[in-house]
Amino acid sequence: MALPQLKDKQKFSYADYLTWPNDERWELIDGVAYPWNGISAMSPAPNLNHQRVIGRLFRKIGDFLDGKPCEAFVAPVDVRFSENRDAADNYVDTIVQPDILVVCDRAKLDERGCHGAPDLIVEILSPATASRDLKQKYELYQRYGVKEYWIVHPNDQTVLVFKLGEDGMYGRAAMYTASDVVPVPLLGDLTIDLNEVFAE
Repeated sequence: MALPQLKDKQKFSYADYLTWPNDERWELIDGVAYPWNGISAMSPAPNLNHQRVIGRLFRKIGDFLDGKPCEAFVAPVDVRFSENRDAADNYVDTIVQPDILVVCDRAKLDERGCHGAPDLIVEILSPATASRDLKQKYELYQRYGVKEYWIVHPNDQTVLVFKLGEDGMYGRAAMYTASDVVPVPLLGDLTIDLNEVFAE
């Protein structure tokens, strides 16, 4: 099904998004709608390697957080961003579905997902979404204060880790390869062996 027409509006809101078919996946960034996987809202699922990497990372993070205050989620979970936490649905114009997110402030969670910045977001690159993940989502997550943003390239077997500085900006990315172990001090003493994540 095609995206509903804008009619007299220039941009979409979360209120519009809630009316779209449940079997289609979209993201909104500043009111502009994008197919979740960058191609079509109803195109096939991501490739097997993409899913394998998501699954392994999610298990490592989720198992570590079991019984701890922070909680990990895997897509699809709606993350709603707005300047005002109490904004009505028709004033929320940014909704994304990161591949993995970690939320430590339970007040941000409700039955519809997360309203506000997760502490950690992981996006797994695919050819169709790479430019959005590297530019638009980078800027979006920085703007709303996501403390740590990971961009994972499953084919190159690399991970870029951006951390939010005291100035509210991401510093230079730390790059890790398949032979590295990534420390995650944001979540305590968690470390992730990328050799296990990227194993064939």
